Amino acid sequence: MKKYIQQIKGDKAIWAIAGILAVLSFGPVYSSSSNLAYLYGSGNTSSYLIKHGVHLILGFIILFGVHKIPHNYFKALSIILLPVVIVLLIYTLTQGITIEGANASRWIQIPVVGITFQTSALAMVVLLVYVASYMSKIKDKVITFKESVLPLWIPVFLVIALILPANFSTAAILFSMVLLVVYIGGYPLRYIASILGVGVVMLALFVLTAKAFPGVFPNRVDTWISRVESFTDKKSEEDGYQIEKAKIAIATGGVTGLGPGKSVQKNFLPQSSSDFIFAVIIEEYGLAGALVLMFFYTLLLVRILIVAGNTDTRFGKLVIVAVGIPIIFQAIINMAVAVELFPVTGQTLPLISSGGTSIWMTCLALGIILSVSAKRQEILNETRQENPLDILSETI
Repeated sequence: MKKYIQQIKGDKAIWAIAGILAVLSFGPVYSSSSNLAYLYGSGNTSSYLIKHGVHLILGFIILFGVHKIPHNYFKALSIILLPVVIVLLIYTLTQGITIEGANASRWIQIPVVGITFQTSALAMVVLLVYVASYMSKIKDKVITFKESVLPLWIPVFLVIALILPANFSTAAILFSMVLLVVYIGGYPLRYIASILGVGVVMLALFVLTAKAFPGVFPNRVDTWISRVESFTDKKSEEDGYQIEKAKIAIATGGVTGLGPGKSVQKNFLPQSSSDFIFAVIIEEYGLAGALVLMFFYTLLLVRILIVAGNTDTRFGKLVIVAVGIPIIFQAIINMAVAVELFPVTGQTLPLISSGGTSIWMTCLALGIILSVSAKRQEILNETRQENPLDILSETI
């Protein structure tokens, strides 16, 4: 056992937080999946629990494998994988899957194993690593907008354009995170403002085109509008229904909750084990359970920032921010939707909600962070071996 523990490198606190969140997820997932079990299965929730456990095991295998890769390798890997994810996004988008006329082409099925995979989640990680790599490469150069259009902004807008028709929230989060990374990387603020303006104009053109020619291609513009209307004037039936049930769950939970497995609203929430699992957690574990969960996400954010601050390389700092902050941002959005501080987005709660792609991509991102952290730890260990007096000074 000790031999395997010694193989774990990087920030031990991040390892511990990821493990704790994974363990805590079993109770809410097992409880909230009863709705799915009775609607689409025989009523046995054990299969959903086992499936969730398998997803977590595969996720931590990904985390372990990725954290063993030297973090500088991710620069080349992002360049290699970027064309691959673009092809996957095109394939996903052209499947033509629609729900009530809206584009629902988010997943592809992996041959042989039959597992569905959300390509936009992988594209987000790959693109953000690519952006971090580009910004670290031009650190000593005078940045001009013209020179950065082809290597930086063309790939960014291409990936976002391929994600946007079926998944606005992921596209918006990705665009926001790209702007954050380039800003931290020293990209001139006036250029960022220009890119933001271009993004807003392109989104407006997309919405206007979709509304003017609704039969040209399936899209989710009407869904976006209905969700905003539901958030502002409560007129949308479906999203209003989900929010209403989530609010009832939260109000019922109170301070201490009804107890594990005793949620009532899980039977009425369509996405009780994924999008609205936070409401089920509050109903069963109360405000106390919600605060515990928020504490661990806050602690994860603190550790991510500490690891980024302690990293010596520019790429290391940027890539940690690039793949780490979206995890926290996604968690905040999921919780904000449940308490009606944000329109319904479809974002899951990292490492808590059921769903393989979300878990695997979160573990991939954490693996990249731990890879950077592991390299930093190796440098410190080598320094201490060369300077034994440093160890004595730390003890004193």
